[in-house]
Amino acid sequence: MAASVMWFRRDLRLHDNPALLAAIEEARDAGGDVVGLYVLDDALWRRAGAARLAYLAGSLAMLDDACDGRLVVRRGDPREVVPQVARSVGARGVHVAAGHEPYGRRRDGAVEENLADAGAVLTRTGSAYAVSPGRLRTGQGSPYQVFTPFRGAWLAHGWRAPAPRPREVPWARLPSDGVPAAPPCDARLPRAGEAAARRRWHEFVRAGLAGYAEGRDRPDLAGTSEMSAHLRWGEIHPRTMLADLAAAEAAGLPAEAVATYRSELAWREFHADVLHHRPDARRRSLRAVVPDDAWANGAAERDAFDAWAAGRTGFPLVDAGMRQLLATGWMHNRVRMVVASFLVKDLHVRWQRGAAHFMAHLVDGDVAQNQLNWQWVAGTGHDAAPYFRVFNPVTQGKRFDPDGDYVRRWVPELREVEGKRVQEPWRLDPPPEGYPAPIVDHAHERRVALDDFERARR
Repeated sequence: MAASVMWFRRDLRLHDNPALLAAIEEARDAGGDVVGLYVLDDALWRRAGAARLAYLAGSLAMLDDACDGRLVVRRGDPREVVPQVARSVGARGVHVAAGHEPYGRRRDGAVEENLADAGAVLTRTGSAYAVSPGRLRTGQGSPYQVFTPFRGAWLAHGWRAPAPRPREVPWARLPSDGVPAAPPCDARLPRAGEAAARRRWHEFVRAGLAGYAEGRDRPDLAGTSEMSAHLRWGEIHPRTMLADLAAAEAAGLPAEAVATYRSELAWREFHADVLHHRPDARRRSLRAVVPDDAWANGAAERDAFDAWAAGRTGFPLVDAGMRQLLATGWMHNRVRMVVASFLVKDLHVRWQRGAAHFMAHLVDGDVAQNQLNWQWVAGTGHDAAPYFRVFNPVTQGKRFDPDGDYVRRWVPELREVEGKRVQEPWRLDPPPEGYPAPIVDHAHERRVALDDFERARR
């Protein structure tokens, strides 16, 4: 049978999916059907943590329902599976949204070559971003390295209107390995799928967007949209969100709140653009800011990292964030910055170890956002926070969790401590039972970090 193949990857939705529309058009012209394909790539499946795999299983189940139960799931190497599927149905084209992360670009290049041998073409339509990485350049023709001018160019460039959801799709019937069962996972995950993403987003625009500029830094409040997992899996496209933001502003929502949220989407696209041009940023610092001997090694590093990962540092905001990550597969963005700063600048552990831990546990784990946000905190990335900016976990706790509600929620040993005192439990007499003393002196480690920075400058 003549058919086209829609290869889903980071676009697990039917609405605003230009690649799907292209696949439908090709199938219609050939008088055939559309094969909706998802490949469980062993190279990615092995590296992902249980929370992300469980969420993916839920999202695929929702996509299968949207495809009338005809989503074709195959497990294996996409370089082999995709050409096999295309050859079996006589497809002339395999349609995808372009991939821009390092592994995805290598994979797609190999698939494209193998498809040519099968007499088919890999057609890229759109991407996971409003403005595809690599498209924007400075006046000198170089990639942007500073966010603010990138955002200006991004806004000036603009983006297309959301693509319509197809009224009907002639899904082909093919044997499938079936949607994978969710692996054992203790994390309390959000509801997955396109419908859940759109409900969450619409509710945030209706009830949360107006206060976003003020509430986004407060982990004790529901001040963020929590859309990162939906964006990571493409259950909603940022272009759809940008259109809704424009409509909300036109309807009278505060321009500051809309601009602030829009800027967060731009920041996400800036990091994707940086990784597009510097794929080595996945593992390597874009610039060195401290000497090599500044980093902890051996048992000292192992013990410090283990205490941080378990939420047992003795600094309540840090521990609350790390425990939230283990319990939910997600962490508030303000707290992500604090715990990252603490690992790199208080414990002197390389950012790569923290980034790997996040990727192992985050439901929204995304290479560009995760690695480059870590580099931002570490001071090693483009337009990064200066290395001499060291977050004080106590000050951050008092400012952004002023009543201690966030800490008490995630650190049960401190639930009986009232108010701001929960941010400095070592000052209590007696100290709370079962909660560790601080593993470092923050003031001292801050001076060590700054001295290391000065040594590197000299």
